[in-house]
Amino acid sequence: MPLLEVKIPPMGESITSGILAKWHVADGDIVKKDQPLFELETDKITSEGTAEAAGRISLKSAAGDEVKIGQMVATIDPAAVAPTTPSPAIETPKSKNENPPSPAVRRLAAETGIDPATVAGTGKAGRVTKGDMLGAANAAPTAPQFQISNLKSEIAPTPAAPRQTRRKMSPLRAKIAQRLVAAQHEAAMLTTFNEVDMSAVMALRAKYQDDFVKKNGLKLGFMSFFTKAVVHALKEVPGVNAQLDGDTIVENHYYDIGIAVSTEKGLMVPVIRHCDSLGMADIEKAIGDAAKRAREGKITLADFEGGVFTITNGGTFGSLLSTPIINPPQSAILGLHAINDRPIALNGQVVIRPMMYVALSYDHRLVDGKEAVTFLVKVKQVIEDPARLLIAI
Repeated sequence: MPLLEVKIPPMGESITSGILAKWHVADGDIVKKDQPLFELETDKITSEGTAEAAGRISLKSAAGDEVKIGQMVATIDPAAVAPTTPSPAIETPKSKNENPPSPAVRRLAAETGIDPATVAGTGKAGRVTKGDMLGAANAAPTAPQFQISNLKSEIAPTPAAPRQTRRKMSPLRAKIAQRLVAAQHEAAMLTTFNEVDMSAVMALRAKYQDDFVKKNGLKLGFMSFFTKAVVHALKEVPGVNAQLDGDTIVENHYYDIGIAVSTEKGLMVPVIRHCDSLGMADIEKAIGDAAKRAREGKITLADFEGGVFTITNGGTFGSLLSTPIINPPQSAILGLHAINDRPIALNGQVVIRPMMYVALSYDHRLVDGKEAVTFLVKVKQVIEDPARLLIAI
């Protein structure tokens, strides 16, 4: 049977290359059909390549190589169904019986330093099993950490940790850095702040959480409230729902909201479509699904396109206050922060309430200060009195 070529799949018209970040298999492994083979990082997304057929794989590119779309990075021999030689990385001495040790036994031999030839095998024909190796490891005496004599104590010195490590910036991280710098250089960015009393939303969640979970199979979070509040504010202050295209102002009449998600590869902003027509449960499901796919590297370019506004929640990491950076070409971004009990003045009395600082960064070339402040006030009003959503005021 002819060898099957493993190629870098198309990722979209704007992506021509990427970094082969990681191999999930080793050279010479037997792979199964649809088994994940490698992880590819581009300046926009991270994705996985899978095997189109079962067989023995031969790697042609190394982890860390820059590869082009369509480039062949491995071959699969469908005729091979089982390995013929042990992997050099885990080669160990043969057992005292004629049966070669299994992969599990070789791995334990490498980890524990125990020679399988010195272990009495209880398997078929005296073969050493994984259980035999584990038993031998448990029975082995523990080496002393140090020895004490009448004259002195000898303690092995701890190896000094390296003072620095260096690694190449991933394409995604490089693109994030480029966009953040460009946003600050190209936009006249300002930030306005306010604080929100979270009592009403927290009470509403506590009252209906159990029923919400029973009906929808997921919890009611804060993000769906803020998403609805943002849609309401965009309708009340349409100047924020716009963007610049050269010297042209583009007014948007739809409400696709980007939700920032932190992943191991960096910050991603998948877009939740038609938030004006979605219910709270639909928004929670869409956010949860997008975040899961982003963290698993299964998100696509289409998930990032077309957003008119972004919400980012630094409060999940304990941030008290920050100035979020606009996600071009959008004209504004809302930053949420940690909820903390604080004393506030209410009706002439000092009371303790769960408070959150909120921040709106905006492009002053397009959005005036009055519009920005009004927008943030509208968000505050809806969160402090969610009933406003029902009567649209």
